[in-house]
Amino acid sequence: MKQRSLFDVISPIMIGPSSSHTAGAVRLGLLVKNIYELTPKRVKFILYNSFAQTGRGHGTDKGLMAGLFGYGVDSDHIKNIFTMHQVQNTVYSYEYAQNPDRHPNSVDFILDGEINMKISGNSIGAGKVEIIKIDDFDVKIRGEFNTLLLFYKDKPGMISKVSTLIQDENINIASLECDRNARGQTASMCICLDSEISADIINKIQKIDDVYFVRNVKKLED
Repeated sequence: MKQRSLFDVISPIMIGPSSSHTAGAVRLGLLVKNIYELTPKRVKFILYNSFAQTGRGHGTDKGLMAGLFGYGVDSDHIKNIFTMHQVQNTVYSYEYAQNPDRHPNSVDFILDGEINMKISGNSIGAGKVEIIKIDDFDVKIRGEFNTLLLFYKDKPGMISKVSTLIQDENINIASLECDRNARGQTASMCICLDSEISADIINKIQKIDDVYFVRNVKKLED
């Protein structure tokens, strides 16, 4: 068994001194990786409030980057993430801000590449996290369920078409939340599922007219 030092934290097992600032940062990065799916050419992290004040000392900057490149909370690469080849091939920067309207442990990922995307999230304690916004849309993705994320044209019948495909596979929907920026414009849908969804169903959803973007955001490991 791999030996751990006093620098390691249990529950969750992780590298780093703080479950909120380190494990939470890694898990946020992992969720963002699953949502974005691509390798960004540039990424800017904007850390807020407690993340901004003490994050560097607690390894938050390393944790966010490690998760974004697919490393888990117990990876030894977190400590040396900035020396990793794939990170060195990405242009990255960090900004630090105070905003009383944001959660104490809050961060924006601004990703540029084949697609551009802004993803905002919070570390809410004990390694638990939530993605709260993607671009202009409010979402709720915590990594506790397999979650289907869609962007699509807001029009009647879209929720029914998607949910019918899921239910036809005998997959239970735990929750479903939608948001839109204006009637008839782009809308978002987050569907939390009690089990994994097949690639075949995802392909069928992608083929629905006026569905622009589909991601299968898999449940994070405990």
